[in-house]
Amino acid sequence: MNAQAKLMIAAMGVCALPLAQAQVAEFEDFGHVTRVQPRVERYSQPRQECRTEYVQVPVAQQPQRSAGGAILGALAGGVIGNQVGGGSGRAAATAAGVLAGAAIGDQVSNANRAAPPPGYQEQAVRQCRTVDSFESRNVGYDVTYDYRGRTYTTLMPRDPGNRVRLRVSVEPDERQ
Repeated sequence: MNAQAKLMIAAMGVCALPLAQAQVAEFEDFGHVTRVQPRVERYSQPRQECRTEYVQVPVAQQPQRSAGGAILGALAGGVIGNQVGGGSGRAAATAAGVLAGAAIGDQVSNANRAAPPPGYQEQAVRQCRTVDSFESRNVGYDVTYDYRGRTYTTLMPRDPGNRVRLRVSVEPDERQ
């Protein structure tokens, strides 16, 4: 073996000595459970509550119009236009009299007619509001246990029963 290889092996051996001394002994043991308390978190879950109400909504009513005044006005206007017009303009005067008489008769007949009271119609109205709904969820168990005269507390995902399995590691204190 050459000198460089020997030097490399010696250096690795020297570096491995502290690791060999710092060995950790691990084993399993059990602790006695003295208290188990579920850890519950309460959180808000907003949700919508909706309901439908029926309300009376006013509906505008159209006034009932009478056609009688327009008909009488058209007849009277046609007669007057026919008497006023002469020759070839008689037909045009009659037509103009019918139109003017119908318009005037409609206004006179329906001028004083009062609008009827508004009618009502039932309409569905949906009303929604957001409310907080509180829910609880178990996030684990606070477990208190004794091991060799000392008391410890930890959070565990499930209730361990009356004893808890422990992984114990023993390591020398190198500060001596």
